[in-house]
Amino acid sequence: MVTTFEHGGGVRSVAVPIPDNPLGHTLVYVVGTDRGPVLVDTGWDDPASWDTLVAGLAACGTAVTEVYGVVITHHHPDHHGLSAKVREASGAWVAMHAADAAVVRRTREARPERWFGYMCAKLAAAGAPEEHLAPLRAPRTPRTPSGFSPALPDREIVPGELLDLPGRRLRAIWTPGHTPGHVCLHLEEEHPAQLPGHGRLFSGDHLLPRITPHIGLYEDPDDATVTDPLGDYLDSLERVGRLAPAEVLPAHQYAFTDASGRVRELLRHHEERLAGLLALLAEPLTPWQLAERMEWNRPWPDIPYGSRNIAVSEAESHVRRLVKQGRAEAVPGSEPVAYVAV
Repeated sequence: MVTTFEHGGGVRSVAVPIPDNPLGHTLVYVVGTDRGPVLVDTGWDDPASWDTLVAGLAACGTAVTEVYGVVITHHHPDHHGLSAKVREASGAWVAMHAADAAVVRRTREARPERWFGYMCAKLAAAGAPEEHLAPLRAPRTPRTPSGFSPALPDREIVPGELLDLPGRRLRAIWTPGHTPGHVCLHLEEEHPAQLPGHGRLFSGDHLLPRITPHIGLYEDPDDATVTDPLGDYLDSLERVGRLAPAEVLPAHQYAFTDASGRVRELLRHHEERLAGLLALLAEPLTPWQLAERMEWNRPWPDIPYGSRNIAVSEAESHVRRLVKQGRAEAVPGSEPVAYVAV
C-alpha cells in the first residue's frame, strides 16, 4: 500500500519504506514547479522502496520520468539512496551541499574493506572489547554493501541561495550536525492554511517532532579533521529557531508547527545529556564505557551490534563537546583513551 500526504500549496509527500529500520520510512517531498516536480530526498535504494516511490509519484499526479530536480538534505542512504535511479529515469539534476558531496566522493573511492579496518581501529581506540571487534576483522565475501556507491551530485547547494525551482522560492539553510553538509530548505511562500510564521521548512533529519537525530562523528578513512558535530548541531538548531517557520516538514514521522518550541526542547535535551556525562566522568572512562552507562531507549545488553557502534560515536561527539568547553579532558597516557571531568 502506497501512502501519500497532501500538504497544500503544491507540496505532497510519499512515505518510502526503509528496510528493517524502526524509523519505518522516509518522507520524500514532491514540490510542484513550472518545469515539473522537484523531489526533496529520494529514499533508500531497495527494489520495494523504488516501486513505492514510483507508485507514490503516480498517486501524486506525476511520474518519475517527469522529475525536474532532486534536492538532497544529506548524504545518508535513506535520503540519497534512490537519487541515481531517479536521475537515470528522468534526466533530473541532483543537488547536495559540498561538504556531504565530499563524503559521497570519498565513500565511492574507498574500498569497503578499508572502511571496516577504519571502523575497527576507531572502536578499538574508543575502548571496544575484542568480542565486538572480531566481526570487523573477519574475512568477507567480496561485495559492495548498501550505501558504498552513492550517486555523485551534479549541482552544489550553496547556503543562502535560492535553488532552481522555477516559480517557487526555496532557499538553502546550512545546518551541519547530523552530517557536515546537512541542509534545511526554507520555502519562502505564504503558508497555504495561513498559519502564522515564516513559510515552511523541509528539515530533513535536523528537526524531527518526536525523536532526537543521531549526532555522531563525521570522520571517515580519508578525513582526519577533528570536528565538533554536537557544537555544529546546537548552533544550527538556534539558527533554525530564529527562522520561526509556520510549519516544519521533516523527513521522518509527521509535519508539525512550533519549530521554536521544538528547538528549545532539543537544546535542553542535549544540555541534560552533557550534564549526565559530566557526572559519569567523575571517574576516568573510555567512550565505550560511557556509552555502556548512558541512558538509551533500551538497556545496553539489548542494543544490537550495529547500533552499539552508533551509540559509541554519539558518546564521543558529546565528550568532544565537553572537552571543547573545558569541562572534561583526556587522561594523559591512557590507552584506549579515557576522559575525566575537570
